Amino acid sequence: MASRKFVKPSTPPNSEINVTPLVDVVLVLLIIFMVVTPLLEKDIEVRIPETEDVPMEQMPQDNSQLIVKLDADGTTSINTDPVSPDDYVAKLKRMLAAKAKEDRIVFFVADDKANYGKLVAAFDGAKQAGAFVLGMATEDIPMAPAAPAEGAAPAEGAAPVEGAAPAPAPTP
Repeated sequence: MASRKFVKPSTPPNSEINVTPLVDVVLVLLIIFMVVTPLLEKDIEVRIPETEDVPMEQMPQDNSQLIVKLDADGTTSINTDPVSPDDYVAKLKRMLAAKAKEDRIVFFVADDKANYGKLVAAFDGAKQAGAFVLGMATEDIPMAPAAPAEGAAPAEGAAPVEGAAPAPAPTP
């Protein structure tokens, strides 16, 4: 019969938790918080550029801009004139035909609750009508008063169409 021999370890197993790494981590976090806390209490001075309010009466009105507005109920209007979906492309084509190719800019203002499909259809209709640049306005554009008929003298205080301020650059 063979006898079995067991090897006894020289030291008994250690069942205590080693807290040295825990203490190291806590001390590092303490140092980080001690350094960051004074920075949180300081006020950082920020200089903001000053703005001036320009009354709406002083803003130049450009009667030659084409602004297509789409309301929440689906009503489409070109420069405050409501237009039916059937006449939209034809009316826009007539209005764009009088302009040079580079000046065929159409801005779109859509209500937040407007149907997205109708807005895309309005974009497509403007491209079919010959628009060179399509711009999407993020804020409501104040509508200019209706342009005077050809041959009629412009209203007093109205900016002439040719000398009017340039249209705002469309956003990509």
